[in-house]
Amino acid sequence: MSPEPLPPVAPEVLAEAVGQLTARLRKKLDAAVAECAGKALAGSGGSVEVRFGEDTLVILRPGPSGAVTEPGQAVCSCLLAPRCLHRAAVLGAAPLADADTVPPADPAAPEPSEGTPPPVTAPVTASSVPVTTEEARPSPTPAQVDAAAGLWLAAAEALAAGVTAGGTVVQAELLRAAHSARLAGLPRAEAAALRVVRGLRTARERHRGQRLSDLTAAFRTLLAGAAALASGAAGSEEVGSARRAYAEGGSLRVLGLCREPVLSATGYGGVTTHLLGPDGSLYTLSDVRPGGVSRAKGAGTASVALGGAVLDHAGLARGGLLIAGATVSADGRLGAGRGVRATPVRGADWSQEPVAAFFARPVREAVASSLDAAAAAPGDAGPALLGCDVEVLGAADDHLLARVLDGGPLVRLRVAHPHPELAHAENLRRIGGFPGIVLRVLGRPDPDRAATLRPLAVGPVPGASSSLRLPEEWRGHADLGYDRLQGDHFPRPEAGAAPGTPGPVGTDPLADAPLWRVRRLLETGVAGGRRAVAEAARGADRTALGVPLRRAGLAGAAELAEGLAAEADRRPRDSFGRLVDASPDAYARAWLASAVHLDAAERALVTASWS
Repeated sequence: MSPEPLPPVAPEVLAEAVGQLTARLRKKLDAAVAECAGKALAGSGGSVEVRFGEDTLVILRPGPSGAVTEPGQAVCSCLLAPRCLHRAAVLGAAPLADADTVPPADPAAPEPSEGTPPPVTAPVTASSVPVTTEEARPSPTPAQVDAAAGLWLAAAEALAAGVTAGGTVVQAELLRAAHSARLAGLPRAEAAALRVVRGLRTARERHRGQRLSDLTAAFRTLLAGAAALASGAAGSEEVGSARRAYAEGGSLRVLGLCREPVLSATGYGGVTTHLLGPDGSLYTLSDVRPGGVSRAKGAGTASVALGGAVLDHAGLARGGLLIAGATVSADGRLGAGRGVRATPVRGADWSQEPVAAFFARPVREAVASSLDAAAAAPGDAGPALLGCDVEVLGAADDHLLARVLDGGPLVRLRVAHPHPELAHAENLRRIGGFPGIVLRVLGRPDPDRAATLRPLAVGPVPGASSSLRLPEEWRGHADLGYDRLQGDHFPRPEAGAAPGTPGPVGTDPLADAPLWRVRRLLETGVAGGRRAVAEAARGADRTALGVPLRRAGLAGAAELAEGLAAEADRRPRDSFGRLVDASPDAYARAWLASAVHLDAAERALVTASWS
């Protein structure tokens, strides 16, 4: 029989199973979890079985949702069950089930679960709809403050342990605190904790797609949110809502900008169509469900489930809708409630108003607004869309070099979605073969790289002779994730013209700044825990950390990094003079202060690189 994948397990079920183990069994848990790899087999009635030796069998019986959501759905045949190592190990080896913390407020509009990349839109739409009672929630209650304090402590202990020591026991404590946060009505805090646990698992399993910087950002988000909630001074943004709030938007006319494939590490796939309102507000309409890349590819031509509109996403991206009784969330998602009615209308070419005005905004102003909005937005929301006209200079390494027209900055165009089955990478390679071509580009600025844009769609620049020649039915733009550019879409090279070469790239303020030392220290802490930070900054290395930062005028970063190193190396003594482990609280606060400062400094440098 071939191995069977383990079903997802609710976080609270795993936390309870680990909590029942004795201290001796907890020390053996990580080794037992590793032993479960590839041992699961299909049982009777949809169950999954894992055998330990000849006499011990663990059986998981998922519920209707396909996940193990109750302790009774995981049983073991040994005498110590349910307080046994075998049962806890199998539950620890299973993937975490998605938290059902954000069910759709619109009954007809199913939404992706936590872990699915949310559609990224500018938050300007929040001002165009009335604020509901759901959105105007008060400050945290005493129960929420207590739950946040417990979540802070669990997160601080996980940070002090790092990836190397952040095994199943540490993860279970964080899951237990996350479940308490959920019961207290803090879904956003719970989601942040689950992202950290998934990041720890991915890092310990050394998956190819694992990025230490992502786990560092997840820890920063979790600790910052928990600290704000535990202080009692947090607002409704940190508290969050267990239901997505949709406000009445009345009549609304939206025009299609482009469609974007959506892929998730948790197996979801689909499409998001980006739309523009008459006042320049951005909206999205998404169709994201389980299915991975095949679902993402097929969803590009799936029907739009909104008010009976007879359009698919391909048609909507080049057309428009007149919506009666529209419902809009604070992040610009359009709802599909029973009272919503939508009528297809003619779309607008990118050279026509109001779409043309979106591309006429000064680039630096648009980037600053996009990155600041992303920093203020909760959860995983990324930068808003940005439109500009560029001249492609040529290919360089894994990206294209381009210059924003009318004296703009030199920028790098990088693939938005690198999956080989999507069209992004192939289209960007074709564009790189035509240096000198001018394009109208719609994409997202990369918040982690200097002057970098990740294009989602391209179109011809009005009036330019050396630009794209797209079919009339494409209505002036190509969606890089779905449409495939061909040779006849590009201008014919002039006779005798030689291919151009990219000019000098110039300095990269983010790479040239010594902030990389702070970033490395923070990531060292995430990877190796508190002791790794102490070792990395001990002795002569402590001076090497602060001096370059102060020479570059980054005295604040130097002070915070040195404070973090000092706190990591602090070892208090008890009343008998014996060394004891320091509380993780002060260390977590020092790490968080440095991480928040670094995030703000890097964001400022990225914004400046667009000048």
